[in-house]
Amino acid sequence: TLETFSMIAEQNESSLGAYVISQCTSASDILSVLLLQLDAGVKKPLRVVPLFETLDDLNGAVDTMEQLYNIPSYVGSLEGRKQEIMIGYSDSAKDAGRLAASWAQYETQVKLSELAKKYSIDVTYFHGKGGTVGRGGNPATFDAILSHAPGTINGQFRVTEQGEMINQNFGYSDRAERTLDIYTAAVLAEQHTERPLPTKEFKDMMDKLSQISCDAYRRIVRRDERFVPYFRAATPELELSNLNIGSRPAKRKASGGVESLRAIPWIFAWTQTRLNLPTWLGVGEAINQVLSSDEEQVLRKMYKEWGPFRTTIDLVEMILSKSDSSIARHYENILVTDPKAVELGNEIREIHDATEHAVLDLAGHKKLSEHNHMLMRLMEVRNPYVDCLNVLQAETLKRLRQSEGSAEEEVLKDALLTTITGVANGMGNTG
Repeated sequence: TLETFSMIAEQNESSLGAYVISQCTSASDILSVLLLQLDAGVKKPLRVVPLFETLDDLNGAVDTMEQLYNIPSYVGSLEGRKQEIMIGYSDSAKDAGRLAASWAQYETQVKLSELAKKYSIDVTYFHGKGGTVGRGGNPATFDAILSHAPGTINGQFRVTEQGEMINQNFGYSDRAERTLDIYTAAVLAEQHTERPLPTKEFKDMMDKLSQISCDAYRRIVRRDERFVPYFRAATPELELSNLNIGSRPAKRKASGGVESLRAIPWIFAWTQTRLNLPTWLGVGEAINQVLSSDEEQVLRKMYKEWGPFRTTIDLVEMILSKSDSSIARHYENILVTDPKAVELGNEIREIHDATEHAVLDLAGHKKLSEHNHMLMRLMEVRNPYVDCLNVLQAETLKRLRQSEGSAEEEVLKDALLTTITGVANGMGNTG
């Protein structure tokens, strides 16, 4: 760490911008970075950007920032009283599930903006999204920006572009121009579009949905002892970390479980089996529980009248339309041998099917994504090809796991990589 700050001190003042603190949990995390920069002799200290990325971090973000705003020397260190805050979409979704995370992100930004206004701080949010739905992305960029909480953008929008999304959005001059046109138009439109905050009735409903969905998600991912063996057997998660196809190690800790797995391989592994579990797990349980209660009409009203919630549910519906639990069952039949893991796989697929019915009921649709004619046509054309790749991948995984150290191991790794690339391209924005 000290060597890092010594290196920063040696750089030209304009060569570096922000120092982002991953997994920021307290005011001391930010203050220590400022102190270390001064100690290392950094002439123009980098702006320090806290990254709040788990559910607990998001819920504690307001207290952390208020502590800082009450320190005169810290506020004095902010150039132009400007504070940048990064919101982690990928890890919060992996921690609590998509629905609970999206509500926490929305509510945290509203509260942080109110806090900044109280202390006369100009706050800018750095949105740490992936290009995929499971990591906070939304292929409809314009609508995605307008679904942010009112009073949180204010003409300033910073977002990460990672991996294949860089080439997809900026790889060619005409694409780059079009992408920037959409961003510019959305940020300008946001300034002139009336988007009220949710009513107390809707906020209470979101709190309830978030709690139910988070509990349902964590019950399986965190607390079910069958889950990790099932996940590692039924998906290519272990093989992904050995193929060196990512920009960073797949895990933060080599010996850790799901909690130590980075968000990209977590989402990517489920995409390969076409189950897409992180995006929908917990959503169906929450919807079904409310629809069967005396608050049914409040939920239906919220879907029709409050855009951010409708956007979230519509994204889940889109991912469910691209999922196929029968393909996931094929992977289980070929790769999973532990009886308890097989039992969990059956339960998860039942939850998947129940979630489909819940989303259709809430949206008032007879078929998933029935109004998205372009998507329906794309799936009709490409699914037969992706189906074949999935069958090949499951067989390749089986042989690879049986051939460790053999002469054909490298050939099988190459074959696996080919199927991974094909499935990823076929599934598009789900991985």
